[in-house]
Amino acid sequence: MAEPSSPLLANLSLRDQLRVDRLPLRLLQMMIGLTGFGLSLAMLLRSGLGGAPWDVLHAALAERAGLSVGTLSITVSFVVLLAWIPLREQPGIGTFANAIWVGLSIDLGMALLPPATGPLPAVVLMVAGVAVNGVSAAVYIGAQLGPGARDGLMTGLGRVLGRPVGPVRIALEVLVLAAGWALGGPMGVGTVLYALGLGPVIQLALPHVVLPVLTPAGGASAAELDETPPPDPA
Repeated sequence: MAEPSSPLLANLSLRDQLRVDRLPLRLLQMMIGLTGFGLSLAMLLRSGLGGAPWDVLHAALAERAGLSVGTLSITVSFVVLLAWIPLREQPGIGTFANAIWVGLSIDLGMALLPPATGPLPAVVLMVAGVAVNGVSAAVYIGAQLGPGARDGLMTGLGRVLGRPVGPVRIALEVLVLAAGWALGGPMGVGTVLYALGLGPVIQLALPHVVLPVLTPAGGASAAELDETPPPDPA
């Protein structure tokens, strides 16, 4: 059987998202993806082997503020969204859902999952967390309802600075990780595995979960599609 080709991803405005085909199904897929994304971030934190780069910062700030990691994730998301204004980025349905629901799902996962009690459970949580996170990211992206706050910051800076998205993303995550580590956040081997493993997992899963945007005639609207690889939705 031939492997599925790389999916075409739409770049829809909020207005177009509200009128897109199969919107209820897209909303359901988006919420499933965001829930899995947040729960998997909690798995990484509970492994004790290091969180995702942004969560290293969230966890450090949460400890200092006496708040939950999910609360800081939501707070940072809306702070990042303020940076969209000068960058002229356009939010979508998924932008606001991502900002709120991922944080709530992180806190749910932290409440449900106990900390790992030994090396083997820790490694299992870490590896499973990265795998579930990548698949969940693909599910969320595949709904095609808009980027997360951090994605928009990345693409907006890339456009304004005239730089490729890849190096901009790396620079942002290095800065965030350095700040989180300096504040005492949980950086470790899980952080490295996440950074190296997330992209390949998304790439493998995405072709199987994308809901193509269809024209009334049932074909993909080529004018609204591009082949840019999807960014991390976190």
